[in-house]
Amino acid sequence: MARFMDVHHGMEGITADQLREAHQADLAIEKDEKVHFEQAWADPESGTVYCLSEAPSAEAVQRIHERAGHKADEIHPVPLSV
Repeated sequence: MARFMDVHHGMEGITADQLREAHQADLAIEKDEKVHFEQAWADPESGTVYCLSEAPSAEAVQRIHERAGHKADEIHPVPLSV
């Protein structure tokens, strides 16, 4: 499985509860695409949300986000980490 970092823009003012709800919506259906969302972060001031996942492809990540109601604006592979 590959790792991906995806980015969502336009979520200014997002609260911790809203971020948790969005993450839970992904977790509820992630197995349909063999995706696992590990963690999510948000900057309410800039409206940027980041999600880290393991998945077979960026397309699988996007399908889950779309079904959960929050399509990613960018999805980047993360081939190296320390």
